[in-house]
Amino acid sequence: MRLTDFKVLTFDCYGTLVDWESAMVAGTKPLVDRMEKKPSRNEILEAHAFHESHAQKQTPAKKYPELLAVVYKRLAEEWGLSVSWDECMAYGNSCPDWPTFEDSAGALQYLKRHYKLVILSNVDNTSFEGARRKLQVDFDAIYTAEDMGSYKPNQRNFDYMLEQLGRLGIEKKDILHTAESMFHDHVPADNNDLTSCWIYRRHDQEGFGATMNPGKMPSCAFTFNSMADMVKAHQEELRG
Repeated sequence: MRLTDFKVLTFDCYGTLVDWESAMVAGTKPLVDRMEKKPSRNEILEAHAFHESHAQKQTPAKKYPELLAVVYKRLAEEWGLSVSWDECMAYGNSCPDWPTFEDSAGALQYLKRHYKLVILSNVDNTSFEGARRKLQVDFDAIYTAEDMGSYKPNQRNFDYMLEQLGRLGIEKKDILHTAESMFHDHVPADNNDLTSCWIYRRHDQEGFGATMNPGKMPSCAFTFNSMADMVKAHQEELRG
């Protein structure tokens, strides 16, 4: 199997193209700074992953900024801190400002010359607009959790994407689902018989960071440590 076998790359955004873990650690710093015993980076991310996943399951139609605000409130409570709702919403509204990985924009601009590019993201449309401006590429379709009223790994999100892409004449065999999160993306991609590419941003770290443990690890046709590595592999294929 080769990268050049596919016509469409469907992307997760946060964790794959946007450095959401660094943003989460920076955004929760006002809480951590107030703690006597400070959690490690991975402990912060794992707690965040639990509360975010729980909130997404309990309130699937809630927009991402409000859901993030609830996560911030739950983290404060878990860490024995008091916090105002304004502070919670300040964190929730920070999503459009989250940084992209250094290689994301350039890689996407290269890949756009060879594929249709599609986003399947667990954020709302307003938040994603902040990322879109930084990524500096025109996506062929953008599907957000706000559009579907649910969050990955819910099957509804993949049903929605595949139905919409089908209307554009795109079949499953044409798609390479490209993402970092095993929990949000690769498990449901596997369940939907989608070929997947793992952008293993956390290759030099333990655990699953800001995503839940997926349990049994799904198989991925391709694995790269960065978007830049994916581009290099594509270029090598073209050179034969």
